[in-house]
Amino acid sequence: MSLSADKSFKMKMRDMENAFKYRRIPYPKRSVELIAILAISCTFFLFMHTNKLNSRLKEMEVKLQPSEFSALGLTGNQINSRESSRRDNIYTLHGTYQYLKSTGQLYTLNSDHLNNTKKAELVDVLFFNRLEKVGSQSMSILLTTLSKQNDFGPYQNAPLKNAQILMDVDTQRTIVEEIMSEDEPLSYVEHLNWINFTEFGHPKPIYINLIRHPIDRVISAYYYIRHPAVFAFYVQNGRKMEPKEYFDTSFNDCIRQKRKECIFDSHTKYNGDWRRFAMHFCGNKNICEQFNSQTATQIAKRNIETEYAVVGSWEDTNITLAVLERYIPRFFRGATEVFYSDPQRFHKNATPHKHELDPDIEEKLKIQFSFEIELYNFCKQRLYKQYIAIKKEDMMKEYN
Repeated sequence: MSLSADKSFKMKMRDMENAFKYRRIPYPKRSVELIAILAISCTFFLFMHTNKLNSRLKEMEVKLQPSEFSALGLTGNQINSRESSRRDNIYTLHGTYQYLKSTGQLYTLNSDHLNNTKKAELVDVLFFNRLEKVGSQSMSILLTTLSKQNDFGPYQNAPLKNAQILMDVDTQRTIVEEIMSEDEPLSYVEHLNWINFTEFGHPKPIYINLIRHPIDRVISAYYYIRHPAVFAFYVQNGRKMEPKEYFDTSFNDCIRQKRKECIFDSHTKYNGDWRRFAMHFCGNKNICEQFNSQTATQIAKRNIETEYAVVGSWEDTNITLAVLERYIPRFFRGATEVFYSDPQRFHKNATPHKHELDPDIEEKLKIQFSFEIELYNFCKQRLYKQYIAIKKEDMMKEYN
């Protein structure tokens, strides 16, 4: 091949290459618009998904941060006390001790800093706004017994007529002024939500209460109301008789059948199941009424942390008695000795029943009572922390 022919061939090949390189492939106009729309849609989807994910991550971050009102700097979501019996469970005494030790809080723990009794201005008035089915009757009997040796009056108001879930301002004021009108030292016991005495221009009393696991409590209430003697009392006071099926239906079946008294959602106003735990500590504002509310739970935590001297539990009888004696000696001096002098005397309103939950029902209830359980765990942590503060030296010897 000649030089000129070779050059001509190369030029042709270059021209052909350029033709392919810069060739424009025509697209229909609508296809271009479709591609543009798809691109915009994908971009918008990714933006929304990323924004939503970012929000969820922030929510999780908040939940994992120490709660402002957490007894141990925990939110109460880490471990469910019904799911673990290990000694290192943060909701056991030993687990709480180990947590305080590992974080360095143990060595600076001071019972005086955990004692709200000193904040009370009515040091001769004990306000026990008892919850139902937590052993409050036993505490009432204990207070009556202690009143004789500790010189105070075991005052118990007659049940409120037509009592509402939330008390209006006038009813609260009447109760406060009724207590203030008494001249002698007294313990006031009633099924009430927390009342802020200072809102009515009066000094605050010593607040106490008792707790019990929310699920155990609602099961107990379910069978308690169906006990023949208890239900007969309600019939005598105007309640209509129920069919036999009402008494024979198990708690598990009641939930499955979605009966009114076994529907546990935040939108149901029905209060016959005695399910609300946070409300008793939250107070009488509308926000307190909603069942299993995160907001009501946080308000309840704040009130417990800043207002209540002791929130005990008969699940930890010895610990509760020891804390009551140390933090509120005016009313509970000698409580342990009195209690164990006749333990059966202080076990009242117990209704034996089989309360085993089916696994699916228990898992469902854990979700429905999630914030109620969180508040319960918060109270247990606080009680253990108060106990460790007064028994620190003994516990350091035992556990170390």
